[in-house]
Amino acid sequence: MYLVAPVTERDPYCTQGFTYTFAMQRTAEPQSYDLPEFYETYEPFYSWDEGRDYLETAEDWFNFVFTYRRIWHAGADSDRVGIYGEPWMSAGDISMQNWGRGNDYSPGHANDNFILTRDQLITAGQLEPDGWMGGLRTDALRKGEEIAIGYFYWLAVGDSNAVRDDSLKEPDPYQVYLQGLDSPMGTEHGLSKYPYIREGRRILGRPALGYASGFQVNEVDISWQDYSEDPYYQETLDPETYRRLRQELARQDATAAIVEDKPASEISQRTRARIFPDSVGIAQYAIDFHPCMLETPVEKPGNVERPGVRQAHSPAYPGQIPLRSLIPQEIDNLVVAGKSIAASYIVTASYRVHSFEWAVGTGAAHTLDFALRNGVMPYELVDNLPSREPLLEQLQAEIAASGNPVSFPNTSIFNTDWDDWNPGW
Repeated sequence: MYLVAPVTERDPYCTQGFTYTFAMQRTAEPQSYDLPEFYETYEPFYSWDEGRDYLETAEDWFNFVFTYRRIWHAGADSDRVGIYGEPWMSAGDISMQNWGRGNDYSPGHANDNFILTRDQLITAGQLEPDGWMGGLRTDALRKGEEIAIGYFYWLAVGDSNAVRDDSLKEPDPYQVYLQGLDSPMGTEHGLSKYPYIREGRRILGRPALGYASGFQVNEVDISWQDYSEDPYYQETLDPETYRRLRQELARQDATAAIVEDKPASEISQRTRARIFPDSVGIAQYAIDFHPCMLETPVEKPGNVERPGVRQAHSPAYPGQIPLRSLIPQEIDNLVVAGKSIAASYIVTASYRVHSFEWAVGTGAAHTLDFALRNGVMPYELVDNLPSREPLLEQLQAEIAASGNPVSFPNTSIFNTDWDDWNPGW
């Protein structure tokens, strides 16, 4: 699905949803459950996704939801398989739940947003000495916990939800909620120790060639989208902006496209991610959004994801993590990592996963160690780009030698056909 992120105005309250995960184990015998005191508050929210017509029965659906993030297969011998050929769920299997209309919690308004704005931080006293609470609305964390616990009860006991019209949903009491210090989550309440946060505060990098307002990784740097085939862009953007978009995506003829002022229709589009000369790591995941909800509270009957905000998946090429995205403005002795790097809202939807966080953390740590050993500031490794930076090349060699690649195999500007470049991916 290709829907566009809002461009007319910013909304600091509409960040991506967060999720408290939990683990449940399949059982051979049906179990009994206690009704959570807050369950009825959240019950209208729970649902299985629509649009998967290949799942024909309630059992098909439950197997799909269970095996989607199964973390332990007990190895039951069965010829039955799911829609992707995966072994069918069986007694002893353990699933970690992370589901969009289940334990996701996605507030998007001033009275319930998760990541507080500066004005809200001042009002809440979080900018006072000893007042910092992570810059987050702690009440949203509580509700995120409740919605997750209620989701398990809905999976086991809940029937079709009339509001959502999940006609295939049936009770399935053959599972137990795992909790305790020896459980997969390692907590007495059974929820993950921390929520999975998909979006946080991000820096803006330093001004650089081509980035007058500050460096950041943008959608056109990684997206697999064919902007020439989708009529939305040509119909919505003015001709000059559309031509600049095509220039950004040009192949080896990028220089000629700019110098010769070629029409947009004559500019060929590359079929790979942008190659960054200062890469300190690699990343690969679809541009996958969990947008905020339209109305408040989140669990309001009939509530939907905010229209006009990009939703669902868009494919993305394997991309790189440029060092410039780790270096903030005006602070010379700081390198950031995780979801705080200089990247757009759309790129964050791809770069937010754990493999990326591992890679960017590795790149940041190597950079700091290298800077201290060589008596330089991190920004000095990239301040002459696109000219060669010998110290940067040494840093990249050290990162690669540690087993953490800074590029995908065979990456070069001459990769013009993704299928030929990496067949079978």
